[in-house]
Amino acid sequence: MSSSGLCGICGRTGAGYTCDRCGSLVCERHYEASVGFCVECAGEVGGGGPSGSGDGRPDDADTYRY
Repeated sequence: MSSSGLCGICGRTGAGYTCDRCGSLVCERHYEASVGFCVECAGEVGGGGPSGSGDGRPDDADTYRY
């Protein structure tokens, strides 16, 4: 954790994490502690997140629903 500031992703106050990849200051909601990256970098390198595919999208993101 680092000093508190504005999240580089959502702009809210209380950002206390620094991405080990890009250096962005982000809030807890936008930080993947398991890899030490912000959610944007974690999605680019396939590092975890809520999806099963590792790319930041749900498993059925390419499926159309009517």
